[in-house]
Amino acid sequence: MSVKNECFLLKLFNCNILRNGKIIKEDLWVRNGKIVDPEKIFYDEKIDPDDKIDCQNCIISPGYIDVQINGGYGIDFTHNVENVEEGINIVAKKLLAHGVTSFCPTLVTSPTETYKKVLPKIKKQEGGEHGATVLGVHIEGPFISVNKKGAHQELHIKGFPDGFKTLMDMYGSLENVSYITLAPEIDNACDVIKELIKQNVKVSLGHSIANLKQGEDAVKAGATFITHLFNAMLPFHHRDPGLVGLLTSDQIPKDKIIHFGIIADGVHTHPAALRIAHRTHPDGLVLVTDAISALGLAEGRHRLGQFDIDVRFGRAYIAKTETLCGSTADMATCVRIFKEATGCSVVEALEAATLHPARSLGIENKKGVLDFGADADFIMLNESLEVLSTWIAGKRVYCNIKSLTDELNQLARQ
Repeated sequence: MSVKNECFLLKLFNCNILRNGKIIKEDLWVRNGKIVDPEKIFYDEKIDPDDKIDCQNCIISPGYIDVQINGGYGIDFTHNVENVEEGINIVAKKLLAHGVTSFCPTLVTSPTETYKKVLPKIKKQEGGEHGATVLGVHIEGPFISVNKKGAHQELHIKGFPDGFKTLMDMYGSLENVSYITLAPEIDNACDVIKELIKQNVKVSLGHSIANLKQGEDAVKAGATFITHLFNAMLPFHHRDPGLVGLLTSDQIPKDKIIHFGIIADGVHTHPAALRIAHRTHPDGLVLVTDAISALGLAEGRHRLGQFDIDVRFGRAYIAKTETLCGSTADMATCVRIFKEATGCSVVEALEAATLHPARSLGIENKKGVLDFGADADFIMLNESLEVLSTWIAGKRVYCNIKSLTDELNQLARQ
């Protein structure tokens, strides 16, 4: 289907739409790349749609949003310094097959030269047939704890001796940055957080040995996110629960939601831990892939930032070690694993990859929802939550021919 002009009106019917915390049987109307209110069309404009699509009772969800992804399909955003734009475009296009319509390319701990070369080249841009929307860079490091460095090279890990100046000297610019992950226990961290918030950059806490008090102080300074909960932080302890305790802290302002990323790839987080996180603070849970360059590729030797990576039996390790270092799972798979592990509803599973990441970024008025006036970025799913097609700005940018054929054949047999 091709849009004839900017006023082209599309009606999707026989669909089950995720809207306002429910899946409802309702038509979806799209015009000018936005979701439109059909009542105004019926009663005010009194016009018919230019085209109609029978959705065969599939689920229509907002497109998935991945706020932490290091690369995929042989591309590592940190390592591919000379061909950054090409790498971003390749991954953005491939992500459409997994229902991802927006993402934050993520850079791991690196020398300052890398940031100054890469950051200016990863510009925020709207998605389309060329690929998913780039929402801004998520910089993970180098201001983290050497004790919880994970797959971050210790040589390049830094503190804040000169506060915010140290950060700016490291990155060069924050123009294309949406998120920064840092360890709140580092000296001057809270002052840096306050300045980042003034610069409209979101702050996430992670790769840290912070205690709960240090985490709470960081939140009061403006931090709003926790990077891959349970991973690269102190384990929960009943006398000081560390950053995990932020999920139930009574020191968090009542009007503030702490969001937290969690990797539901069947490797990084045990199903019981997924259940604990979901039942403790469901509104803050954000599914992330933390995917690396090996996403979509065969097992073997790959790259993440400064390290060689070995993928063995579906797990990614720093080469010649047993240290986990990112995921090889796509977002659609994470949604299905999360739902199965927690026993949550379809709505809860989908909102963890749509509404919640949008809220964490403060863009829920246009992304992660199917409200009237929002961007028409959505996906069609079957009952097993497999992606049938992906749409950006009301245009179909990916179609899973095999799944779609299977669905139609099944309907024909009924």
